Amino acid sequence: MSLSQPRILVTGANGQLGRLVVERLIKRIPASQVIAGVRDVDTARDLAALGVEVRTADYDAPASLKAAFAGVDRLLLISSNAMGRRVSQHGHVIDAARQAGVSLIAYTSVLHADTSSLGLAAEHLATEKLLQASGVPFALLRNGWYTENYTGSAHAAVEHGVILGSAGDGRIAAAARADYADAAVAVLLSNDTPGDNIYELAGDTSFTLAELADEIAKQSRRPVTYKDLPEEGFKAALIGMGLPEGLASLLADSSVQASRGALFDDGRALSALIGRPTTTLSDAVAAALATKG
Repeated sequence: MSLSQPRILVTGANGQLGRLVVERLIKRIPASQVIAGVRDVDTARDLAALGVEVRTADYDAPASLKAAFAGVDRLLLISSNAMGRRVSQHGHVIDAARQAGVSLIAYTSVLHADTSSLGLAAEHLATEKLLQASGVPFALLRNGWYTENYTGSAHAAVEHGVILGSAGDGRIAAAARADYADAAVAVLLSNDTPGDNIYELAGDTSFTLAELADEIAKQSRRPVTYKDLPEEGFKAALIGMGLPEGLASLLADSSVQASRGALFDDGRALSALIGRPTTTLSDAVAAALATKG
């Protein structure tokens, strides 16, 4: 395998982050060097039309992973969204990558995974330990919150005049999904010798949910306020919006932990890695409001 022209596979390439990474990779290197790993190749015909090779890579099907990783130099393991099963799924990917001789696994973990109080951090930390034990050089992309986690509900906030949460005055150093995609590309294309790097990635600036509400109100010219709820109250509200209980519980916990600083980081490692400032809250809100609600 030649690392001067590495073949790079992105798992979960049909997801929101995965597609951004693939799109950015083919602007930097020939599309023939990029492989999109997806569960169903028929759903990624548009990527194939761009010259990207599409391979079946199902986290729950180890045989598919072994075939998918043949000839791959560097791998981006985008964390599964199957809560409760992620460690097993990620273990399948790591084992297949090791057997295939992959020279670097970059993994999308969570901010401060080794010390985080977030309930969702446990599976990420367990995956990090699998990587450390695998013998394969790795890069831990410890991503903070996506700004889109909040701005995706901007139209609803304008409609109802309120943002709900349990984050109190906790500051959230979120960044746009595109910022994290650029970070993944930077690591995957780095000319440095691969080797067990950890990146704590977060936005250059932070905001409270009250400040988010103020920004949405300012740009929409409609009244929007933040209403802080106890954890159980926020969880009940999320269930009332149609979310499954498990996801509602996870999101409510994350909001409470945000009040305790779990989503804050001021190291600016993300902007240093991508060579530009991270997307501002103002720009993120403007982009969200510009989309059809």
